[in-house]
Amino acid sequence: MKLCMIGTGYVGLVSGVCFSDLGNDVICVDKDDNKINNLKNGKIPIYEPGLEELVKKNFKNNRLNFSTNLKESVRKSDIIFICVGTPTKKNSNSADLSQVYSVGKEISKSINKFKIIITKSTVPVTTGDELEKIISKKVNKKLFSVVSNPEFLREGEAIRDFIYPDRVVVGSNEEKSKKILRNLYSPLISKGAKYVSTNRRAAELIKYASNAFLATKITFINEIANLCEKTGIDVEDISIGIGLDNRIGSRFLRAGPAYGGSCFPKDTKAIVSTADKFKSNLSVIKSVIKSNQNRSDLLLKRLHSIIKKFNNKNVSFLGVTFKANTDDMRDSSSLKLIPYLSKKGAKIKYYDPTGSKKEFNNLKNVEYANSIQNCVSGSDLIIIHTEWNDFKSINFKKLSKNKKLIIYDMRNIFSPTKIEKLGIKYFGIGR
Repeated sequence: MKLCMIGTGYVGLVSGVCFSDLGNDVICVDKDDNKINNLKNGKIPIYEPGLEELVKKNFKNNRLNFSTNLKESVRKSDIIFICVGTPTKKNSNSADLSQVYSVGKEISKSINKFKIIITKSTVPVTTGDELEKIISKKVNKKLFSVVSNPEFLREGEAIRDFIYPDRVVVGSNEEKSKKILRNLYSPLISKGAKYVSTNRRAAELIKYASNAFLATKITFINEIANLCEKTGIDVEDISIGIGLDNRIGSRFLRAGPAYGGSCFPKDTKAIVSTADKFKSNLSVIKSVIKSNQNRSDLLLKRLHSIIKKFNNKNVSFLGVTFKANTDDMRDSSSLKLIPYLSKKGAKIKYYDPTGSKKEFNNLKNVEYANSIQNCVSGSDLIIIHTEWNDFKSINFKKLSKNKKLIIYDMRNIFSPTKIEKLGIKYFGIGR
């Protein structure tokens, strides 16, 4: 099939590349000339394991192309995916849909035959209705169908999640597009993916409800971890004990910093905003948002209980992204922790496998270390902030000669007893 992905951000690029790898002809469109030129030369704007190889392979085989010409790309394609950003509006909880609607207007100028127009971006309920209205001002409704087809890609696992998804959700209000999209996704359905066919509004809500529930699980176990710290219980035991209940499941029951990234923070706010619009009170999700916002403050209090004064203390951060296997810094706890410790006079070094971060460039006494060894050398406190595999087998005794070294393991990567046997003071989350 001939597909057009509008937007070469995380969703558009990964989805487009994977669709091309399934044998479709895909054009990825973006208005950023520099980004498109880089992609044509195999330079990837995001960190995602395996993505660069797939881009080069499918571009070479002419199944994948990149363009800044939206009009021409839409005309050449049968199915158009809208994959632009839907960030939170300033001074509001609602999603900013200006890019989605702007793209809708542009698409309406280029429809020359029947097109399926899909919102792949995460959008609130009724977005598809509004998009349909915008396009129908210029185009007969018989020439297009607006569909919701939300993505469920985890950063760092996106390619696997696309090829072996738990489910494929397609929301359409008419049968023609449902049949075409079932055919598009047939290679994944044949591998075991469950195909969920709904109306358009239901598909829009499935995405938000999924992310809100997963955010609730993270926030729940973080609050249980707070109780564990005060009662001398290891939260890892609690996670195993409740996670074995099939009704609950073990995934997303790992205590740690606040949830972050491109989805959970904005999507929990957006579903609350939508509910408020329809005069429905989502009190549980509102509590989740508030608890998550307070999470970094609780971690800072714990840090102060570990080290009373940070002035002139050498603090090392291992990992600064919101989670492993991504370069995404959005809503990462490190964005609050590092500036705070810097203001308190700490000398901070950080290492992350995805490189230095511009967010810390102008902070006093904060520098990027190009290796784990350079990061932890001479450290008084090592904070394991992100659960990269690179950190799971570190021999701290070899890397640091400081006999009073303290480790604050925010991901519970290490066994407390093993670290303490090395003569190193150890603190974890919910332990």
